[in-house]
Amino acid sequence: MNGHHLVLGELIDIITGETIADTHDERYRQKLGRLLVEQKGYDRSQIRARFPLMCRAGENRAIVPIDFVLSSAQAVGMIVKYGPGSLTTRHRSALAASRLVSGHQVPIVVVTNGEDAEILDGASGEIIGSGLEAIPTGVELAEIISGLRFEEISSLRVEMESRILYCYEVDGSCPCDDTVCRL
Repeated sequence: MNGHHLVLGELIDIITGETIADTHDERYRQKLGRLLVEQKGYDRSQIRARFPLMCRAGENRAIVPIDFVLSSAQAVGMIVKYGPGSLTTRHRSALAASRLVSGHQVPIVVVTNGEDAEILDGASGEIIGSGLEAIPTGVELAEIISGLRFEEISSLRVEMESRILYCYEVDGSCPCDDTVCRL
């Protein structure tokens, strides 16, 4: 059983080469993966697909998958968080994830429904670009990263962002959603 997703068969993941369930959501993720590799110039080795991110809220713990975590010059520079529907409702949880995936503030946060995207400044949360075409290329991301100092996120901030992520992605998820692993 695969939660509330209609399974259409299997497909080969564009990033990892693994065989995975073919769902409507996964088709959008694969479209995004192809965009990153074929149009934006990322090497597959720079992309971690379905990155398992641990979050906590008090005694509650869960692993939330981050669709794509992209690195350049040995630092995580961008995350891409997919979800169907409204982009605005996904901003806060994606920003929380951007403060948890690597110990430093990830500078570029992309929220997308597969048809549209909003690119956020990770530190301020401000929209700095709109549309799939506005997602930075590998070269652009390397330039962005080259001028940054990556400061560690404080333990208090990590705790608060983890609670926010848990609230949005775990407490706010459909009970039959099997992409989140409640521990």
